[in-house]
Amino acid sequence: MFLVYVFLLQMCFLPHIGFSSHCTVETSTKTFQKCMNLPTQQASIAWTFYPHNSTLELVFFGTFISPSGWVGWGINPTSSEMTGTRALIAFSDPTSGQIVLLPYILDPNVKLQKSPLLSRPLDIHLISSTAAIYGGKRATIHNGAPIQIYAKFKLESNKTKIHLVWNRGLYVQGYSPTIHPTTSTDLSSIATLDVLSGSSARQHTDRTMLRVIHGTLNAISWGILLPMGAITARHFRHIQSLGPAWFYAHAGIQLFAFILGTVGFAIGIHLGQLSPGVEYSLHRKLGVAVFCLGALQTLALLFRPNARNKFRKYWKSYHHFVGYSCVVLGFVNVFQGFEVMGASRSYAKLSYCLGLSTLIGVSIALEVNSWVMFCRKSKEEKMRREGLIGTSDKGNNGIHT
Repeated sequence: MFLVYVFLLQMCFLPHIGFSSHCTVETSTKTFQKCMNLPTQQASIAWTFYPHNSTLELVFFGTFISPSGWVGWGINPTSSEMTGTRALIAFSDPTSGQIVLLPYILDPNVKLQKSPLLSRPLDIHLISSTAAIYGGKRATIHNGAPIQIYAKFKLESNKTKIHLVWNRGLYVQGYSPTIHPTTSTDLSSIATLDVLSGSSARQHTDRTMLRVIHGTLNAISWGILLPMGAITARHFRHIQSLGPAWFYAHAGIQLFAFILGTVGFAIGIHLGQLSPGVEYSLHRKLGVAVFCLGALQTLALLFRPNARNKFRKYWKSYHHFVGYSCVVLGFVNVFQGFEVMGASRSYAKLSYCLGLSTLIGVSIALEVNSWVMFCRKSKEEKMRREGLIGTSDKGNNGIHT
């Protein structure tokens, strides 16, 4: 059942961030030679490259996420990042209401939000550019409205590889597009493309798969297995027929969870190294805290005093406090991870919530049962002290009448 749950959670992650299956080489006015689906925002491109004069004709297919929003794409001449991109951004003209397409250069000040993004001429050889939303001149911008942004460039001689950057935002202030959403998907809207061969770099695909593995391992380890081990210790240690089996089950589940969580944590660190300038401060801090608490819990096994040791009660207090803190922070960070991945309304989160709800339901049922047993024993002890129950009947719980 555990393996089935892991498989279902991974399958729920994949459709959200995977590639779409179709692209088109045709627009209402032109047919291109090649097309490709872009890995985020359900965007795609089509292009024709003329090697004899290094001219590239490219159309970008994107969608708005707000009636007052913007959609844009561009080329970074030097590297596969947003800073330095020469972009074409389309939005509704605040004066006429018609679609307008303006050129922008994304310098570091824009990324740090030190100054508004202002239109200025591009320093690359842009021959022509246009933008159109589906439906013609009478079409209006709305949430989900599709748009085509066409441009014709002249590339440097013998250069066929370009760094493509695209994104979309919610608002435009005057003629200055505001910052786009900062989910993992939006920050990954970058691809490197060879316009001659049509091949694209696999870096984004590999990074996407690492995110899926990172999210799945951490959701399973810190968000499911760790609380499962805590439930095992809390509710099964008092069952005498189990003997020490509850302890081995508790220790085994927690150790397995920590191993999986360590792998997920290491992948998260590696993802951070692959994405310079992209930082999820809260998610990272929570992840480090959960990992450190998990490591302390694992090390506690090596220093566990025996039952008669005078320090045993202090060790138990420490073990309980660190353990429950780890469980709570693990829950919080799993949900924070869904926010980071832009999967707050995905089937992956629904799948995790169903698993977590089942775990909470079982825990509540066991807690109620424990309190019922405790109250019953307390009542029997009181009746025994009052002489209503004989000590000889302790084994069969018989009551004198």
